[in-house]
Amino acid sequence: MTYLRPSIDAMEAYVPGFQPPDITSWIKLNTNENSYPPSPKVVEAVVAELGTDGKRLHTYPSASSQQLRDVAGDIFGFDPSWIIMANGSDEVLNNLIRAVVSEGEEIGYVHPSYSYYATLAAIQGARVKTYGLTDDFCIAGFPERYPGKLFFLTTPNAPLGPAFSIDYIEELARRCEGVLVLDETYADFAEGNALELVRKCDNVVITRSLSKSYALAGMRLGLAIARPEIIAALDKIRDHYNLDRLAQAACVAALKDQPYLKAMCRAICETREWFSGQLRSIGYDVIPSQGNYVFATPPDRNGKRVYEELYGRKILVRHFSDPLLVHGLRISIGTREEMEMTLAALAEIG
Repeated sequence: MTYLRPSIDAMEAYVPGFQPPDITSWIKLNTNENSYPPSPKVVEAVVAELGTDGKRLHTYPSASSQQLRDVAGDIFGFDPSWIIMANGSDEVLNNLIRAVVSEGEEIGYVHPSYSYYATLAAIQGARVKTYGLTDDFCIAGFPERYPGKLFFLTTPNAPLGPAFSIDYIEELARRCEGVLVLDETYADFAEGNALELVRKCDNVVITRSLSKSYALAGMRLGLAIARPEIIAALDKIRDHYNLDRLAQAACVAALKDQPYLKAMCRAICETREWFSGQLRSIGYDVIPSQGNYVFATPPDRNGKRVYEELYGRKILVRHFSDPLLVHGLRISIGTREEMEMTLAALAEIG
């Protein structure tokens, strides 16, 4: 006898990227983490919040994360009522589907993109409609009016790397009867973003993460920007103390240090372009990327072989079993030294 809902009992769980226990002995390029440290101001803020005796930890943190909303509002140009903070952008994605989609209703997303969307749909009991991509990076077969309750669009796309143009995203928003969620996890590495569409289109929600560009994956920080009525609904269903004291202190410090963010993103993008060119010079096919990663295909189109060879050298990249992706590898962009070592290994592997 099982007490579980049949759909939960039968569903496949989301599988995150491998985290080796001896992480410091690896070149870790498999989960798009930032190889650089966060702003020094983040460490200062966390230490100050902790204090010498840790006494502040015996009381709950701000339930509303209001200071974070105020700071984010100043940076992104929105009233704080348009912003909600979250325990990673995954929390926002989870709460969006809970707030918008009833069991049996349809959601959609591009395949390939973030595989967690499928997990969220299964938990909610939603029907799923997926769409492929054309050679010119448009959504293949997207209808004139998409009837689903919610559509997830990752831009820049992960794992492939290109971003959708603002004009094209606006067209999609006007063709969606429901909510268009723009997952901009990697927007800080891209040439632009879609923030202006939140004001222009009342069905657009943008989610952001501090895990990648701000180098705070270990703090689990994210946010969403949307019309106040959507934010108010998300506020109702989130965990009431969803961000702890140390995470809130880290978030404020990180958001305020925009010069550090921009310098770090610039370094990563420069390394990305250099690494992409070097990969092409040894025969790899590399999709132009606007994220902190590249999707690269070896000359023999045997991504698993190269993954295993790199693994044996303690260089960890991401290989997907999905038939659309099995031929290649997603390689996160680390420091220049890490990428030079990875390139040398790839040239040796052949």
